[in-house]
Amino acid sequence: MISKLQIHLAKDFLKIFLRDRQSIFFSLFFPVIFMTVFGFMSNGEQDPIRIGIVNQSNSVAASDFVEELIESPVFDVTAGLEERLREELEAGELTMVLVLPEVFSGTNVGTELRLLVDAAQVQQLGFIVPLLEQTLIDIEREFRDTEPMFTLAIEDVQARSQSYLDFLLPGLMAFTLMQLSIAGSGFNIVEFRRKGILKRLFVTPIQPKDFIASIVLARMSIVLIQLSVLMAFAVFVLDVNIIGNIASFYLVVILGTFIFLNLGFCLGSIAKTQQAVMAVGNIVIFPQIFLSGVFYPIESMPALIQPIAYVLPLSFVSTGMRDIANEGASLLAIVPSLIGITVWLVIGFVLATRLFVWKEVAN
Repeated sequence: MISKLQIHLAKDFLKIFLRDRQSIFFSLFFPVIFMTVFGFMSNGEQDPIRIGIVNQSNSVAASDFVEELIESPVFDVTAGLEERLREELEAGELTMVLVLPEVFSGTNVGTELRLLVDAAQVQQLGFIVPLLEQTLIDIEREFRDTEPMFTLAIEDVQARSQSYLDFLLPGLMAFTLMQLSIAGSGFNIVEFRRKGILKRLFVTPIQPKDFIASIVLARMSIVLIQLSVLMAFAVFVLDVNIIGNIASFYLVVILGTFIFLNLGFCLGSIAKTQQAVMAVGNIVIFPQIFLSGVFYPIESMPALIQPIAYVLPLSFVSTGMRDIANEGASLLAIVPSLIGITVWLVIGFVLATRLFVWKEVAN
């Protein structure tokens, strides 16, 4: 049960936190910049594939073939001699070069077309070559005036399209709450110690539980307000889709905030100076940025790293938030994430209470 004393202290701490307007501004500025940049990147259209065409045949069919390929929106075609186009391919100005032989004719069967590619583009060939083959088949049908064996009827089921920004937002919000929470507990304890605030509080009837609870309440308010601002910006300005239950989403946010506030108390109790808490904080924060699926799925990481990545606290928080926001999952559907969050909540609370010694902190 929250006491009047804790509420009063929380208000005082909230006033202290709000005075640091520069910190509040930059904690919002960088996530907004990230979302804006990735929003423009994900909304951009796919550029046509740059392909060179060498027509060594004098037949009308070859000329018509080149014209059909030029009219295709999939390719950006450059026609010319093989030597010049090969130089452009080597310079990286073209993705591939297609060579039509002298014997190319609309009536020939099994004519071999040479395809020149750069070894540096080998990772893209798995996508480009099938696309090129399908385009060639379509052109061949027009030459031979043959009907395809079947037609494909496309039925729109109005499936929700997901952009990279939709994927990014929950992870970016989870990272933001981790950073704000650790800064709001660990860094503040060191700052209060440096300014002598803890010494003055130590001689008052205030108990450690009141002190910790008040900081948690004050920082929780700041985190919820800042994340709400980020979400509103993403939804109304960048058109990000959130299809899950907002209450469930914020429940995961609150639980995640408790985890990182506890971990911040641990760091603030271990480190005795601002430089030390920043160094220890970076050890905790930075690995989780890249290993917790914030910018890309954990499944895409090397198999050796995945077991470690899955058990990090930020992984459970970001996965739970992403499942709710992107998939519309219920709390029952994210039970594995909630179990992981609960385990880390207990670990963080035990460590915070064991390491936070009032007398030592006040020294």
